Amino acid sequence: MLVLMLVVAAATLRLCLVAGAQQLCRIHTVRTGKVFHVSQQIQGDHLYFSSRTPRLIKHPCKKNIALYLGRQIFFTRDNFKSSLLPLSLPTSIKVGVPEVTSAHIAGSVLLLVVNQKVYVYDYEANFWNASIGIEHPVSHISGDNCCYSGHPFCVDISNSVFAYLHGDQISQTNVYFSNTRGYTFQKFAYERQAELVGSLGGVFYFHSLSQVGLLLIDQGKAMFSYSEHPLNRSLGLPFDYNGTLDILITPGQKGILIFWFEKSLLVSGNAGQLVYPVPVDEEPRISYSSVSEANVTIHNIAANQNELAVLTRENSLYYGSLGILPSSLIKFSGQNIWSQEAAVMFTDVGQVEILTPLPDPMFPAFDFQRCPMNVQEILMDPQLQVDICKVELLQGEFDNRMYSIDMNSELQLTALMIPRPGRSPVPLAMVSNPHSLGLQVAIYEDGYTYDGNTKHRLNISLRQQHHWGRANPNFTSSIKKPTVSTITLDVANKEISCVDLKPLTALISVGCDQEKKIVIQNEISACSNGILDPVGLQDNYSYIIEKEAYDPNFRGQMSREDLVVNYRYEKLGCPRLVYYNTPWRPVVELWREGKFQEVTKAEFVLLEVNGLFTYTYSLTAQMALCRSQPQNWTTILESSGDKRPFFAWDRENYISCHDPDNDAPLRWPDVPYQILGGPTANKVIFDQRNGIYVFFLSIVDPYYSYCHLGTTFSVYVYGALPPSIIPTTVTIIPLIMAMLLSVWSAYMIPKLLHTEKGLRLKEFWMNLCRRLRNLCPCFQGRR
Repeated sequence: MLVLMLVVAAATLRLCLVAGAQQLCRIHTVRTGKVFHVSQQIQGDHLYFSSRTPRLIKHPCKKNIALYLGRQIFFTRDNFKSSLLPLSLPTSIKVGVPEVTSAHIAGSVLLLVVNQKVYVYDYEANFWNASIGIEHPVSHISGDNCCYSGHPFCVDISNSVFAYLHGDQISQTNVYFSNTRGYTFQKFAYERQAELVGSLGGVFYFHSLSQVGLLLIDQGKAMFSYSEHPLNRSLGLPFDYNGTLDILITPGQKGILIFWFEKSLLVSGNAGQLVYPVPVDEEPRISYSSVSEANVTIHNIAANQNELAVLTRENSLYYGSLGILPSSLIKFSGQNIWSQEAAVMFTDVGQVEILTPLPDPMFPAFDFQRCPMNVQEILMDPQLQVDICKVELLQGEFDNRMYSIDMNSELQLTALMIPRPGRSPVPLAMVSNPHSLGLQVAIYEDGYTYDGNTKHRLNISLRQQHHWGRANPNFTSSIKKPTVSTITLDVANKEISCVDLKPLTALISVGCDQEKKIVIQNEISACSNGILDPVGLQDNYSYIIEKEAYDPNFRGQMSREDLVVNYRYEKLGCPRLVYYNTPWRPVVELWREGKFQEVTKAEFVLLEVNGLFTYTYSLTAQMALCRSQPQNWTTILESSGDKRPFFAWDRENYISCHDPDNDAPLRWPDVPYQILGGPTANKVIFDQRNGIYVFFLSIVDPYYSYCHLGTTFSVYVYGALPPSIIPTTVTIIPLIMAMLLSVWSAYMIPKLLHTEKGLRLKEFWMNLCRRLRNLCPCFQGRR
């Protein structure tokens, strides 16, 4: 009897030690729209999910958008706050077996893989489409969402989607990529794909690393292969692959991946480079190194940027944090929360909810049973023995914001940390892509609070890893390509009770700074010198370009007719004034957010937008000290195809003739060197022609900025005399002959006067003059 009492007491004590000693949530049912018997029918094929365990996908940016995948599929726009009809395809779309194997929410569209084909549902327009471009069966799609709206790079993240066939041999599988949110796909070419061994476990765009990753599965092990330097030189570290792992990319582009199956739960904080099992705390003093060791069966999981929740078939909920150093899972139980159709989700930070659809025998619309939980409240149970959070405040203005770092730029961020009295937490700052972005952190005391707590200020300096000068070139990514990284500030070994103290995260685009632009200096204009009238330029001013001076195809050939050009004063302003006989180069200024930054010395090119070719350059390829044959507009336009001429030559296709790695031979050293700026003193020389030139200027130096910096400006060339109508040879040859005759006469006539013939000739002229005087009355009057 005593033994039995001890056993009962021990069991009671064990129950009290877990969070199950209290009620986890209050269950309630959502039932709406069923007061009146409104006829509702499901049209088309009834969709269902292929797995026997449900999934719940939430839109990371639009909190009320979610998708439930189970024996029925439900799509909600109010976070399941109303009864819903199961999702079905319209009758116009025939799919055969309406089985859904994968789903993804991309911006404002829902993507579903139904019977090995991809379908797009625009839920805002309530319109279905079949994707275009996929020619082989696919089973899965993957993508991500960026919640920093308005930035072009953020839009590109949300638009990028992969489609692939899970389990196919990776060396010969067909992978498709879409940059249109799944409307159109094209085959994705992965370098060295034919050399890879194993089956395909997934294709993902890891924006946190600016890499495409392929998951290889071979003989019970899995590892990632990456697409770009420097990670493409080797495979990632292998990890155990048991069952068919679902892979969840957590929101926020932090590079956190969650791999899970019924008996396996793995996590990676660096986009799959290192994958490790998640430890489990069953009780305050009982811990396991993995889910399989804890002998629990996972039903489904949910995650947000910083938290993880796991619902198990043992009627328990496990909770953990996803900081820089992830914590163990802690067990919550004590209430009947599991069912076969139940799914777990986060509704907010620290707010977990278990959702179960309930059929209604009277109506086709399903109700929803909801079981909300406040994690912070549960963790306050003293029986859990959870340590109190040692940090009172961690804040920074950069949290949940997006920044751009252009080439040769630097970004300064600040944060404030206030620890609890007597505690000394260690702040940690980390970038998700250290191959591209480097950081330096300084921490110092910055006064005290009213309670006497010390305030710690952190200054974070971010710069391209190339420009810190501390990394080996084999470690850094290509400087020519724009990349992305996140910066995360957290506290080391943060207690799981710090639910509301989430890490500070910002998304850094190492690429084009949209606030930058170039301006052409205009200190001396044709208007300020009285050559042109600004009022007249604004009054529908037009001018004529002679057919001998322009080529609409930009090949330097004369046109067949003159061209009338309307001058756009609102865009070009008053033209800059240039004397035709003086070599000239525009002064290019860099501006940012309306403020002057510098006079750029980067290499740039010019193209007259109307096809004028009455100008050349002061340097040839040889004079510019080119090692290889330089590029020019002729070769660029021939290779550009349908690309607009003004944008055909930019930083992406520019190759410097001074680059030692450029092995193109210098075959024509006397051709004009058409690149201005940079290391040369090259300038433009205008022909003998007055008039307006409208130039498009493009910065082509790949190491100056990631932006395609370009602008259009005008120049007025003056001082050139009109060309003579009479041919030059007709004028010069008689003039030269007359000059030679004069010189000959000046030499020969004095010499001949001293000869006998010369004296007779002289006497003849004297007699002739005397007779003329006698005959002319005017000479007689002077005597």
